Amino acid sequence: MSKKDLKLYLASLKKKQLEEQIIDLYERFNEVKTFYNFVFKPNEQKLLDEAKFKISKEYFPINNRKPKMRRSVAQNLIKHFIQLGVDNYIIAELMLYNIEIAQAYTQIKTVNQASFYKSMLTSFEQAIYFINEHTMQKEFYPKIIKIIDTSKTQNWINSEAFEIILSSKNS
Repeated sequence: MSKKDLKLYLASLKKKQLEEQIIDLYERFNEVKTFYNFVFKPNEQKLLDEAKFKISKEYFPINNRKPKMRRSVAQNLIKHFIQLGVDNYIIAELMLYNIEIAQAYTQIKTVNQASFYKSMLTSFEQAIYFINEHTMQKEFYPKIIKIIDTSKTQNWINSEAFEIILSSKNS
């Protein structure tokens, strides 16, 4: 069904029928429920705290299991935040937190998989792009520099690439 067809269909419904359909969607689909909960009670700080907790569990699990270090967890949370319409500042904060928590992990345990470093570089590049796109460079510059410095201090195999990305995205 196209958007035009949907508009025509919705216009043909009476107010009561429309309300019933929205309630039905709310009850059937968690995404709709999440959306409406966010729209009417947008507690962005709570969402950010919960997301940071989920990401940190990937590197520092609570129950002494092996860390999974999945970048996809953070990427899915970021995508979800964008879909909900969360403030861009909070999205950028989460993007950088993903890299910061990975660096906290590599501070205490060496990671020998090149794919890990490549994925963190991709996350960094996406964060820089997002921050530049929303003109928030000034607010996040200290965190960005700290991430670059930490990648050098910890001898990440692609540490130079972090600086190159920053300079190429800012020119």
